[in-house]
Amino acid sequence: MRRQIAESRALLGDRLHLYQIHSATLESGVLDDVHVLGELGRLRSDGLAIGLTVSGPQQGDVIRRALDVHIDGTPLFQVVQATWNLLEPSAGPALAEAKARGLAVIVKEAVANGRLTEQNLMEQLPALKRLGHAQHTTIDALAIAAALSQPWTDIVLSGAVTTSQLESNLTAVNLAERIFEWPAISERPIDYWQRRKGLAWK
Repeated sequence: MRRQIAESRALLGDRLHLYQIHSATLESGVLDDVHVLGELGRLRSDGLAIGLTVSGPQQGDVIRRALDVHIDGTPLFQVVQATWNLLEPSAGPALAEAKARGLAVIVKEAVANGRLTEQNLMEQLPALKRLGHAQHTTIDALAIAAALSQPWTDIVLSGAVTTSQLESNLTAVNLAERIFEWPAISERPIDYWQRRKGLAWK
């Protein structure tokens, strides 16, 4: 960790403002490691915002555990980044708690690693496709708009890799303000994450 922060500072200089634990889980024990937490507390006292990213079907439990972590009486974490999308919204209540406790919330995987895009011809999402047709927009824009519309969301990461994908994603900003009911298409968290493991990564 000390090596990584030195490398990050060497690359980013004074542009480094946020330092996050990647994919924190209860099983890893990182939220109970006094040495790691102490070092993160030192970085926070130096002016860095400290955050964590979470993944898997227990995201909510990890977020709530992180909210209880204090260093010298001060909450350690200022930012949480989690997967939330129309297929896997289970972290929503915990993210609302984090927001109420003053943390910034970053949403990742809003398009479910490509499952909520026009390019995914294998997915059967009739309710979402009907909404897209009615709003004259794309599935990815709807998926991002759904994440943006959550009252606890601060930032939604797009993940776009092409100009056309980015342009489509950006149309979500206006959609988030005019759609008030989203299709109920969620899966059981355990099923969602099991399917995610089987995705082909490029």
